[in-house]
Amino acid sequence: MLVLKDIVKDYKTGDTVVRALKNVNINFREHEFVSILGPSGCGKTTLLNLVGGLDRYTSGDLFINGKSTKRFNDSDWDTYRNHSIGFVFQSYNLIQHQTVLSNVELALTLSGVS
Repeated sequence: MLVLKDIVKDYKTGDTVVRALKNVNINFREHEFVSILGPSGCGKTTLLNLVGGLDRYTSGDLFINGKSTKRFNDSDWDTYRNHSIGFVFQSYNLIQHQTVLSNVELALTLSGVS
């Protein structure tokens, strides 16, 4: 379902380039449950941001269901996020005055689920 091939992610600040990911190769199987572990600063969040389409890779390729994402536009990434992948953020990003159920219902409604 999800394949990362030689993924590189560089961050540039002025003349400085920081390589956050270097030639990452991973194959995720359909319905696989995965944990990403490692020390602070090793690239876990960067990897998740790339897999979720929240950030773009510098080089390499990310394949979703066999399709390269090199030419994905914002709409393609939005569709992918709405129908194929989910995130539970560290800070949860919940609406505080609503119940957990109400928060989930809102997310489903925004995704077109009745």
